[in-house]
Amino acid sequence: MANSATGEARDFNTQIIEEFRANQGRVDAEFLEGLPVILIHHIGATSRTERVTPLACYPQPDGSFAIAAANGGSPAHPAWYFNLKAHPSITVELGTEAFTVLAEELDDGARAALWASMVARAPSLGVAQAKTARQMPVFRLIRQDFATGDTAAGGALDG
Repeated sequence: MANSATGEARDFNTQIIEEFRANQGRVDAEFLEGLPVILIHHIGATSRTERVTPLACYPQPDGSFAIAAANGGSPAHPAWYFNLKAHPSITVELGTEAFTVLAEELDDGARAALWASMVARAPSLGVAQAKTARQMPVFRLIRQDFATGDTAAGGALDG
């Protein structure tokens, strides 16, 4: 499986993936600010190549997860953003478990409702947002093995 980043970022991601898998999903990195890490397995929007990307996630009370397309505050969305838009059914690794999720980008209202709690849990996310003029998209990852309730795109999440 290929990694979705290039150069130094790819090497960094590879190290995170290796640590994740060697430690039952635990990654000891200060920049994570205590957030859990997931590995998303996504398909390239044009290449159709499977990629694996480690991301910090924000578990939600309904069993879903929120992820931010922060890209370190870069002016461009990360490559995985486009991959999830093109192929929203993905596999996620959390701890020692793997499961299928449906990735839905939150609309502006749902994103705004969740954003403050995400930044409160990880202040570096707010710092990254301040570095760029683009609004960082937020996705809701809905587990398909026990999906219930309203899964309409852009549905609100509890923060």
